Amino acid sequence: MNAPAVRLRRLDAAGPGFDAAFEELRVLAAEDELETETVVRTILEDVRRRGDRALLDYTRRFDRLEAASVAELELPRARLEAALDEIDPADREALEFAAGRIRRYGERQRLEDWTFTDELGNRLGQRVTPLDRVGLYVPGGRAAYPSSVLMNAVPAKVAGVPELIMVVPAPGGTLNPLVLAAAAIAGVDRVFTLGGAQAIAALAYGTETVPAVDKIVGPGNRFVAAAKRLVFGRVGIDLIAGPSEVVIVADGRSHPEWAAFDLFAQAEHDELAQAILISPDAAFLDAVAAAVERLLPEQPRADIIARSLTRRGALIRVADLDQAVDLVNRIAPEHLELAVDDPQALLPRLRHAGAVFLGHWAAEVFGDYVAGPNHVLPTAGSARFASPLGVYDFQKRSTLLECSPGGASVLAEVAARLARGEGLHAHRRSAECRGDGRAQDP
Repeated sequence: MNAPAVRLRRLDAAGPGFDAAFEELRVLAAEDELETETVVRTILEDVRRRGDRALLDYTRRFDRLEAASVAELELPRARLEAALDEIDPADREALEFAAGRIRRYGERQRLEDWTFTDELGNRLGQRVTPLDRVGLYVPGGRAAYPSSVLMNAVPAKVAGVPELIMVVPAPGGTLNPLVLAAAAIAGVDRVFTLGGAQAIAALAYGTETVPAVDKIVGPGNRFVAAAKRLVFGRVGIDLIAGPSEVVIVADGRSHPEWAAFDLFAQAEHDELAQAILISPDAAFLDAVAAAVERLLPEQPRADIIARSLTRRGALIRVADLDQAVDLVNRIAPEHLELAVDDPQALLPRLRHAGAVFLGHWAAEVFGDYVAGPNHVLPTAGSARFASPLGVYDFQKRSTLLECSPGGASVLAEVAARLARGEGLHAHRRSAECRGDGRAQDP
């Protein structure tokens, strides 16, 4: 079998034309979003109007799955529990271990109520409550993403969400037992074998059988991503995820094969994934390039890795680690590995990254599965303004204000003046009536 060819580009930050080449590397050509959105809008509206009947039609058409009712597409809790016994005991132990770490990390993220009394005797505060119902989309068929089930469902349950509804397509009736086992471990409440944009529509609008949710989370293909984007506002969503990314900043003191496998691990997702290595050590970059050529042929997903590295990968030489940090901040990567002896020295200057892995031993792949922090992360530069999924994404905050009579009088005077400046008469009078001595005698 012929080894796939890799043309891994080499860039030098001191070379001519670097900025243009670097910007080209960052840009991802958009797919035909208009065509995708047109198809998805039709599906969303159909499900909104016809409910269960539309779901059954799309399930028959896209998943080749016949059902007399949507109720038949709901899996009983016993089916989830049975999956725990079907899988290899070592796999079950691994899922439970990972879930435990995700849960312990999430417990530290939980937002809490707080109050304080100001100098006017007014009591102010924050009340935190969980979302009532959350929908979780999980890709199905040949793909198996039990880690995504854990990463989305466990924080929701830590937040106190009382009802978590999972949708997962089952093409031809195929269901992955690892996904079902993960759902049982994470505490998913209901599971429907529904997929695609139609599943997102069911969660957003509700049907006769599938209840509407308050927020939809979880990964999916471009049709699922488009559907989530279009229903945002009616429901909350986690984020619109793009292709996965990793940037490795290396001082040249780790093994080149480690860096090569870390690049592979990101590139094997799909050919649009991005894997970049930045180092001031030219000899290390050469060694990693050689390791990539040597190790790639033995990878089961070698063709995907080769296309990804050729299309969007790079080895970048910089003058020093400070310059490497500058480039990282320009990229704002989803994953960042600081494969250096002293990562803490670089951390204060890093402003934009979804997840940071510190030191030679902290492989990004640990974050994918078992470390504890969430693997649902901002992509495509959105780490400039967005954060990883967490328990706080399944909680909402209400502000609290309780006024003393004296405190209301002081606030009324200022509020009335500001309302007058905005030309809002009823606002002004609403404030003034609390400040004219009649607050306790309406």
